[in-house]
Amino acid sequence: MSPATRILTELRQNRLFAALADAELERLRPLLEPVQWRIGQVLCESGAPLTHVYFPTTAIVSLLYMTQDGGSAEVAVVGSDGVVGVSLFMGGNATPSQAVVQGAGNGFRMRAEAVREEIERAGPALQMMLRYAQAMIAQVAQTAMCNRYHSIDQQLARRLLLALDHSPSDDVAMTQEALAHLLGVRREGVTAAALKLQTAGVIRYSRGHIAVLDRARLEHHTCECYGVVRKEYDRLLPALPLQAMATPQPVPAGHGRSFETPPPASFPPAAEIRLVETIMPVFDGLSIWSALGRRRDVEPVAAV
Repeated sequence: MSPATRILTELRQNRLFAALADAELERLRPLLEPVQWRIGQVLCESGAPLTHVYFPTTAIVSLLYMTQDGGSAEVAVVGSDGVVGVSLFMGGNATPSQAVVQGAGNGFRMRAEAVREEIERAGPALQMMLRYAQAMIAQVAQTAMCNRYHSIDQQLARRLLLALDHSPSDDVAMTQEALAHLLGVRREGVTAAALKLQTAGVIRYSRGHIAVLDRARLEHHTCECYGVVRKEYDRLLPALPLQAMATPQPVPAGHGRSFETPPPASFPPAAEIRLVETIMPVFDGLSIWSALGRRRDVEPVAAV
């Protein structure tokens, strides 16, 4: 396998790149730099100018909101299904969240200047980023709902399922303290919830390590939020390249047309600008309420 072919194969481990046609991915390949990340590495700080966007292939990244007193809450998880720094594709220069690696692994990064050129190009790559932005909004909004209305037991089950979705095994390398930090709750609450799952035979917990013994039962213990977000990602981020999805399909005789299935929605530059202007305030606003994790009049719990 040639180096170029190997890079293309690795790129397709990311769902966004896998949805692009071969020619489009080949065009982007020189703009993407392979990188490795360690646990705890900060990819971008809240409010700091974005120099790159990051596409995980095997790594897992948490997007966190921080409070002045040291509290935090995870508003979204990004793995091989997405990109860190999507706001850059929507015309922003910074992100309101902190991006921290929760699972060591590999990925690719693209310079901010190259991202801005892709915005001007207004091609399939930008179209996919806008789809991903909508999927991310769904995840952030559903996380806010989950934090507000569902128990710590359900939130823990949801977070473990998210970890499994981005892991090649049924093991999750994470401490209870780290889980409490991500969920924005006290460690005692996570300990009690984990004990219930272990007693029920759903997980086996040892220090810094959680083995999921029965995924089906873990899904039974979570709320509807996990399924809602997963369905939205599947709907917006296709498994087939966009170009293939747009290929005309035959229909039965007598219907008066030789093909159906229009190509995925594309936007002229002016429409893209209006869409971005609409998305950005919603994206930031939902992130803020998700970070609070409760009603507006309730302060988030500081991490302990």
